[in-house]
Formats: sequence, C-alpha cells, structure tokens
Amino acid sequence: RASPVRPGGAAMGSLGRCLARSLPRGQPGLSPPGHRCYGSAPPALQEKTLVVAKPDALQRRLLGDIIQRFERRGFKLVAMKLLQADRRLVDQHYEQLRLKPFYPALVAYMTSGPVVAMVRGQFGGPGGRGGAGDSAVPVPQVWEGYNVVRGIRAMVGDSSAVGTIRGDLSVHITRNLVHASDSVETAQREIGFWFQRDELVAWDSRDRDDIYGL
Repeated sequence: RASPVRPGGAAMGSLGRCLARSLPRGQPGLSPPGHRCYGSAPPALQEKTLVVAKPDALQRRLLGDIIQRFERRGFKLVAMKLLQADRRLVDQHYEQLRLKPFYPALVAYMTSGPVVAMVRGQFGGPGGRGGAGDSAVPVPQVWEGYNVVRGIRAMVGDSSAVGTIRGDLSVHITRNLVHASDSVETAQREIGFWFQRDELVAWDSRDRDDIYGL
C-alpha cells in the first residue's frame, strides 16, 4: 500500500507517523481559553463518544474496573462527571424508546441512583496497553479504519460476550452497567445532552511521543 503524501511534500515512510504528526499542537482562537484545539486533525482522530456508567455500576462498586478497561485500551478521557440523572435528561437521551412498553422501567432504573457520564476520544497511538479482562476485544488500529465509537461499543459488548464489560460483569439484561453511543452521529447528539461544550477538555496524549519517538 502506498505511503501517504504530505501536501506539497514527499511520501512519508510510516502511515502511523504521518497520522501522529497530523495532530496539531494547538491553534489560537479556535477553542476556549485554557483548552488546546485539535484544529485540522483528520475527522477520525477527532471522534468522540459518550459512555455512561449506569446506577448498577456504581451500586456494585464497579466504576473503577470499567474505567480501567478504557484506560488500558488507550481511549482518552475528554470529560467525566458524577450526577443524578433526572427525568428530563433520561427522556432526551432515550427519546426513541418512549413508546416501548419497558420505557417506564428504564426511566425508573436510570433515575434510581447516580451515574457517571464520560466522553472518550482518540487513542494516544495505534494499539493499546491491553490487560486482563479485555483480551477478547481487539484494539482498532489507526491504519485499519480508526473508529472510537466502534471500539468502545466492542468493549462494552453484551451479556453473552465474554471479555466485554457487560459479558464479564453484568448480571441481567436489564442491568447492563454501561451505555455507549452506537454511531458517530448519535454520539454527537448524546454528548450534547450530558455535557456543555466547555466541559470537554481538548488535550494531547503524550504517550504517542513514546510510541513514535517524536
């Protein structure tokens, strides 16, 4: 496969190096004061998704385990907060399910206790740290269709998938511990329900410097 070419320049020897260097060091005026901006980074490297640790995750003291799995896989934390979801927020988030017969039970579940909402973003670099409990979920490689939403969804899985969060930790299909957005478009909408724009922190993952030696 041909190496990528910089605009007006020669081909680079490594696709990974090219993608890593395409992340800008910040551009003034494009983001709120105090935050760094990704500027012209490729859209795939700007992708973010929403993750919500549901009330049963907190009641069962599993939050640390859940966060650790995302950290080991290299998914960067962009925002996180502990909150008690109210009916209005749950109605916004699950609007497409309002006419389902199980919806009242879903609302009661999601408002039964505090939740932790997170926004996760790009990897620090291709690959990840791996670790116990997630070996069944491959880490998406930058050069194989980098996709944060797909990677997080694969890690969350379902109650029958060993090696996923739900497969390893959930006890019932209606108590499935974690929500993760199912598409890029859904993620953008859902993040807007749970977070204000200025609550998202844009920052550079320095571990890519260790990987690529930049």
